[in-house]
Amino acid sequence: MTTLDLLGMKQRGERIAALTAYDYLFARLVDQGGVDIVLVGDSLAQVVLGLDSTLPITVDDMIYHARAVSRGVEHALVVVDLPFLSYQVSREDALRNAGRVLKETGAAAVKLEGGSEEIADTAAALVRAGIPVMGHLGFTPQSVNTLGGFRVQGRGAEARDRLLADARRLELAGVFSVVLELVPGTLAEEVTSALQVPTIGIGAGAGCDGQVLVLPDMLGLNPGFRPRFLRQFAQLGEQAAAGIRAYVSAVRAGEYPAEEHTFV
Repeated sequence: MTTLDLLGMKQRGERIAALTAYDYLFARLVDQGGVDIVLVGDSLAQVVLGLDSTLPITVDDMIYHARAVSRGVEHALVVVDLPFLSYQVSREDALRNAGRVLKETGAAAVKLEGGSEEIADTAAALVRAGIPVMGHLGFTPQSVNTLGGFRVQGRGAEARDRLLADARRLELAGVFSVVLELVPGTLAEEVTSALQVPTIGIGAGAGCDGQVLVLPDMLGLNPGFRPRFLRQFAQLGEQAAAGIRAYVSAVRAGEYPAEEHTFV
């Protein structure tokens, strides 16, 4: 899968399926499941490392996990989040960090948040350097403290106009796709119609060109997180807990290991 393949899918009206992954095992399963994009998201801060936000994650953290993910992916496009302050301070920082990500992980693209003129200029510099860039608008987790928490963005005429302008600015900068997170469905559909590049929604309704979810959330491994937009497609958390309880019980009862599990 390439960025041009994704553009072709939008032009043909084919929906794009994306999921996050953070390690080799799940990356292989996700890829074999047929997704088009595997996103190594800085959401690993919360769902893998147990942190309160994405802000503490470093470039080295992202490279460590993205390297493992890339080993497990053969078909999908692997995209890696650039973490907080790895691209906002200077264009040189952005080029250096994005270049490291691609060189050291085998991923195909990076993702950055925001649509300001400064961010768009940075995205354009990365694209000129040969680094494919995915944009991210709406609720941007790295700006959670500025946005006042986990909340829908783009409500009201002024916010709508600003998000549309940011999306067009990113497209002009050369991004190959734009994630829309926590955006009213009608606005997400409007942005999708206005752009030539595909949009990937999360909490942005069915009007986007594709959808992305955080893998542990959609597999039921994070039962305490149940936002309105989330659909759990499996209940692996319950199954895993039941399996662990059965193992503990078998060990304590002396039922495991049995003769068939023992070397002669």
